[in-house]
Amino acid sequence: MSPCNHAAVTTFRIAVAQPSATPDVRENGRSVRRMMRLAKEQGARLVHFPEGHLSGYAVEQVDAWEDVDWAAVREELQAVAALASELSVWVVLGSAHPLTPPNRPHNSLYVISDEGVLLDRYDKRICSHTEITRFYSPGFEPVVFDVDGFRFGCAICIEVNFPDLFSEYERLGVDCLLFSAYPVDSVFETKVRAYAAINNYWVSLSVPAQSTHHFRSALVGPDGRTLVQAGEHADLVVGDLDRDAPELEGALRYARPWRAVARAGEIYEERRVADPRSEVRTEF
Repeated sequence: MSPCNHAAVTTFRIAVAQPSATPDVRENGRSVRRMMRLAKEQGARLVHFPEGHLSGYAVEQVDAWEDVDWAAVREELQAVAALASELSVWVVLGSAHPLTPPNRPHNSLYVISDEGVLLDRYDKRICSHTEITRFYSPGFEPVVFDVDGFRFGCAICIEVNFPDLFSEYERLGVDCLLFSAYPVDSVFETKVRAYAAINNYWVSLSVPAQSTHHFRSALVGPDGRTLVQAGEHADLVVGDLDRDAPELEGALRYARPWRAVARAGEIYEERRVADPRSEVRTEF
């Protein structure tokens, strides 16, 4: 997929959620809709939620999938989609996605458009040992989608340890990676900031309130700096993707295009020399 047309729009407002995760699907649905309304009031076009938020995340809120009211999950998803249409906002929402028994669910991010349509679903590709042996079925495809001239990609939690997933999204032309997590340590944030700076795209980092002792939900810029961060007790933060921000010129207009050329390698092949002083590596 080729990068989208960047000519028309230069800014995009995103809301990054930091909700309290609960085992109660109905309560989780209510919190999602409350934060959607709050995000709309602050001018956001997209609201991004943590891993597993609607259904509850395995081990933390869910001991066994038999305990989950899947009919309630579907009803809450439909209510979220209806409100997305009413408010004209996009929603990227973490939840388990049930499969046909006895297959285990996917650990997913639902991509719901501002028309209330389920546009796509990202299924976590790299699952932890506990997830893959007890709780989830893996996914196998990246997901990208375009909103208002900006391209977004999706990743989840432990996938932060696999750089190839993040470089894949750079090649797919994303402007912002939506990274949902239920983190177990503070190094997650360091890795996310590094990927943002290496790939020169924004990263929206959404985690539950239970994880704020590690770090908080935030929007990271293409230069690796944290642009906005939720407060310790806040459940939402809003930030802008701004292509014209002077401080991002180096990352967006110079570093990212140059690194793409460098990775392609032709500029180096064109300058390959035939010289014994180059070929012999055991002489000073």
